[in-house]
Amino acid sequence: MDLLAIKDPSFLKNLSNEELEALSGEIRNFLIEKLSVTGGHIGPNLGVVELTIALHKCFDSPKDKIIWDVGHQSYVHKILTGRACQFDTLRQFKGLCGFPKMVESEHDVWETGHSSTSLSAAMGMAIARDLRGEDSHVVPVIGDGALTGGMALEALNHIGHEKKNMIIILNDNEMSIAPNVGALHNVLGRLRTAGKYNWVKDELELLLKKIPAVGKQLAATAERIKDSLKYLFVSGMFFEELGITYLGPVDGHNFEDLLENLAYAKKHEGPVLLHVITKKGKGYHPAENDKVGTWHGTGPYKMDTGDFVKPAASPPAWSKLVSETVRKIARTDKRVVAITPAMPVGSKLEGFASEFPDRMYDVGIAEQHAATLAAGLATQKMKPFLAIYSTFLQRAYDQVVHDICRQNLNVFIGIDRAGLVGADGETHQGVFDIAFLRHVPNIVLMMPKDENEGQHMVYTALSYDDGPIAMRFPRGNGLGVPVDEILMPIPIGSWEVLNEGDDAAILTFGTTIPMALEAARQLEQQGISVKVVNARFIKPLDEAMLSSLLNDRMPILTIEEAVLQGGFGSSVLEYAHEAGFSHARIDRMGIPDKFIEHGNVDELLREIGMTTEDVINRVKQMARQKEKRA
Repeated sequence: MDLLAIKDPSFLKNLSNEELEALSGEIRNFLIEKLSVTGGHIGPNLGVVELTIALHKCFDSPKDKIIWDVGHQSYVHKILTGRACQFDTLRQFKGLCGFPKMVESEHDVWETGHSSTSLSAAMGMAIARDLRGEDSHVVPVIGDGALTGGMALEALNHIGHEKKNMIIILNDNEMSIAPNVGALHNVLGRLRTAGKYNWVKDELELLLKKIPAVGKQLAATAERIKDSLKYLFVSGMFFEELGITYLGPVDGHNFEDLLENLAYAKKHEGPVLLHVITKKGKGYHPAENDKVGTWHGTGPYKMDTGDFVKPAASPPAWSKLVSETVRKIARTDKRVVAITPAMPVGSKLEGFASEFPDRMYDVGIAEQHAATLAAGLATQKMKPFLAIYSTFLQRAYDQVVHDICRQNLNVFIGIDRAGLVGADGETHQGVFDIAFLRHVPNIVLMMPKDENEGQHMVYTALSYDDGPIAMRFPRGNGLGVPVDEILMPIPIGSWEVLNEGDDAAILTFGTTIPMALEAARQLEQQGISVKVVNARFIKPLDEAMLSSLLNDRMPILTIEEAVLQGGFGSSVLEYAHEAGFSHARIDRMGIPDKFIEHGNVDELLREIGMTTEDVINRVKQMARQKEKRA
């Protein structure tokens, strides 16, 4: 079949199971080939090929709402809804998004990059359907790992209470990004091994009535027998106790099994959960054998061997530098404990976990719990390191405010993937953390200019005893600078001058420092002298240095790879106003008031006007204004 010719899923209605099998193979080969060039979430998508085909064969999208909980499993859905021809542009600037996107297709009814949201969204859609008197199916597809998210459990509780018609597909591949953890994962494990359990009340009653003499009496007590059989056949019927009919487990790669159970689920009144067992990475040997999450999302790779295409030599990843520095400190400080919400691989904590298994806690997709767990440890004089992506820290905002900062507890938050992250796009850009942390009392917020300063900041954070402290660091690799053997603390709130100048000043930190230094170099050739300051402490500000700049009437440009509203530049403006520097000339450069989509980071920076040339133009304008006032 020509996948590029597919316009919508309606053609699936007329295909036999054998033809569906052939289509599955074609889609797998297509994904393996295309993603070897672009990279992407190959493991999750290879695991849901048959499931996605079966869903689109059984349901009528977009009238029936198929909701992908973690959108990185939506590639097959995109192919079946007419977007195969765009896969050469997957996750590239102005190209096909790696997650569901409403502007791409009417079949994308929910956008998501964070897990555990589908059930709440589905409940909202089901309520709206019933209020409008419509007749359609609502089908959220949620992974087993996503059920560790408290939001998903809250939604299950409401769904079981309201009894709205809904078909929940539990895609159980025994892994999210890393191997799943927790008691609920163990419940699913027992369900996997218990064998199939399909409770069909009408069929059981019919069977009971056929029993001579006592059949009618037995049928009258069918509900009680149902409960007995439930516990006889399947231990831990968690979903049934919530009021949700459980079906399964079903082989997620067997069309006959899938289609039969989906057909029954469509006839059932009330909420149904269909437990589908899939194999992450199915059909591609390197991905199938992945036990730690390496093939969850990748860059380009060689199709024949599965070897990743990487530069021959590159500086260490930021995540690795931070986690290994924490590990180094933990060898002499037994109070150090590491916590991650389901990201041990992404946060490069495997080494820490192997050396200190009793001090490493992967709590699953439960960012709120992770933050308050860290707070609880801190009350007992431990030194918790909470490794969390910037985009996921958003989910623990109340816990950071209420449980960590309000109690002024010594928690070290490592904010990974801070700034623009590129291909994963708007759901994953780490651009809001400065704005939502800066205004919270007690917290210290910092970002290093390079790996050497980064390791010293980690040491500073784990030596700090006056409350919470957070360090931002970007996605990707460091600059390759030499690192000191001995770790040293950095004075809290101290900035450093990287380039002297007196015509204007640039205040910046982290990934935008090279841009500022290059702009200063080019401006020097044009006769404009620019001071470049590494404003490594975003909070507290180095008020002594900032006051000196303002007293000298130095025009100031702030640069941050984060949102402007409420950001670092805003704090400089606030300080100038509150300290009475009414003459201050301050300009700000950062992320504008919009969500930044996917693409190469350099391309994204060009689009929003954050390049060396933009810095030069801003500074030249400010320097000329200084000359006019003089």
